[in-house]
Amino acid sequence: MLSTLAVAGASGSANAAEPVTQTLELPTLTADLAAQVAQSADATQQAAANYELQAERDAAAAKAAKEAKADLKEAKKKAAEAKKKAEEEARKAAAERASRDAERATLTASTDSGSGSGSTGASTSTGASTSTSASTATGSAAAVVSFVQAQVGKAYVSGATGPSAYDCSGLVQAAFKQVGVSLPRVSQDQSVAGTQVSLDSLQPGDILYWGGAGSAYHVGVYVGGGMFVGAQNSSTGVVEKPLSYDPPSGAVRVL
Repeated sequence: MLSTLAVAGASGSANAAEPVTQTLELPTLTADLAAQVAQSADATQQAAANYELQAERDAAAAKAAKEAKADLKEAKKKAAEAKKKAEEEARKAAAERASRDAERATLTASTDSGSGSGSTGASTSTGASTSTSASTATGSAAAVVSFVQAQVGKAYVSGATGPSAYDCSGLVQAAFKQVGVSLPRVSQDQSVAGTQVSLDSLQPGDILYWGGAGSAYHVGVYVGGGMFVGAQNSSTGVVEKPLSYDPPSGAVRVL
C-alpha cells in the first residue's frame, strides 16, 4: 500500500511539476517574440526610409522634368524667333535684290532708248549744258567734280561707299563729303536734298537723278560739258558719260 501511494505521490508530483515546466518556457517564447517585434520595427523603419528616399527621388525627378520642359519650351520659342528673324532678313534681302535688279533693268532700258534719241529732250539738256564745262567749275563744285572724275573706273558694289567701290548714292555722298556737305545715304533722299533745277540750266556739281523726286532709283553728278559721272551698275562700274547715254529725270543743286 505504501509503495502504491509513493508511486502515486511521485506521479502526482510529476503531474504537479508539468505546469512549472511550461511556465519556465514562457520567457523563451516572449524573448523570441520581442526579437521578432524588434525586427519588424526595424523593417518597418527601413521601409519608411526607403519610401521617403524614393519620394525625394520622385520629387527631384518631377522637378527636373518640369525644368527640362520649361527649358525645351524656351528653346523652341527662341528657335522660332530666330527662324522668323532669318526669314524676315531673307525677305528683305530678296526685296532689295529685286529692287536693284529692277533699277538696273530700268537703267539698261533708259540707256538703250537714250543712245538712239539724240533729238529728244535729253539732247536739249545736253545742248544747254555744254555751255558750262567742268573747267569753269570753281570752289566746292570743282572739288566735287574732281573727286567723282577721279573715281571713274572703280567697281560698282551695292551698298559700297568707297574708297575702292561705290554704289550710285554712295559715290554722290562721298563726293559731297569732301567739301563738308552731309547728304542722305540713299537716292530717294538725295533727289530732294537741294533745290530742284531745270535740266536746261545744269551747273557742274549738280546732282542728277533718275525716277521721281523723292522716289529716285539712281543718282549721279553733272561734271559740265554735257557729261556726268555715276556708279551705274556692276557691269560698267563708275563711268563718265554724256547725258544722252542715260537721260536723267531731274536735278537738284546743293552747292
